[in-house]
Amino acid sequence: MILPTEYLPYSAIAVTQWLNQQSLSKSESLSFISFSAGVVGSFGAAWGWQLEGGQISNFIAVDGWGMPLIANFPFHRVSHDYFTHWSSSILGAGQQGFYADPGVEHLELWRSPKISYGWRIIAPGQKTRDNLANYLGDVLNS
Repeated sequence: MILPTEYLPYSAIAVTQWLNQQSLSKSESLSFISFSAGVVGSFGAAWGWQLEGGQISNFIAVDGWGMPLIANFPFHRVSHDYFTHWSSSILGAGQQGFYADPGVEHLELWRSPKISYGWRIIAPGQKTRDNLANYLGDVLNS
């Protein structure tokens, strides 16, 4: 499902209202992929979904720079360059992560995951070269 443009993606209230209109069962486990300022709204909505008894399989924050991510569900940071990834990870790194290297433009990361190459963070100090499309596929299928 894709949040329609008439909803403010940076508003947890708006994202939650839209989710509640989708007739989803709380027994369904959701995965969120959000981009930029949309990380703010979708992370709040994911927390709300969980507090209401729903399950979160994964939360993927794509270039959610400066957004604190602390949760008891799996979350992952994806960044358009090393600096953004490093500086955002201070506010919650997540289970794994990915950053483009060489860095790409902010919107390019979202538009072109197959050609956005970089490093998949497996564990602290452990990484492997990959492209974003592979990383996202593995996270969503885990």
